[in-house]
Amino acid sequence: MVDPIILIVEDDAALLASLAWSFEVEGFHVRPYRDSESLLAEQALPEHGCMIIDYRLPALNGLELLERLRGRGCHLPALLITTPAPGVVREARAAGVPLVEKPLVGGVLLKEVRSLLN
Repeated sequence: MVDPIILIVEDDAALLASLAWSFEVEGFHVRPYRDSESLLAEQALPEHGCMIIDYRLPALNGLELLERLRGRGCHLPALLITTPAPGVVREARAAGVPLVEKPLVGGVLLKEVRSLLN
């Protein structure tokens, strides 16, 4: 089986670099993206892995990005990261997408990613 790849979409450059480094240290292959357009421009997305998507992105929000990816046939499991407002929590729940709240502390994100990959 091919090693899973984690796609991370986060517009905060420092947080993106930190997340990528953290997951690489844990032995994961990571593809970082600064915005939704960069990920949407990818011609071939991996078949094995998961996505970590910030909800608040410049052009599309994380759920809109996920909807576009699903429309293209990408069915990797995904989770949102954000400082949630009540509406965001409801939207994520309705879409069946787990949400991890920022600040990302205590290994919760790593635990959720491992859960998505199993």
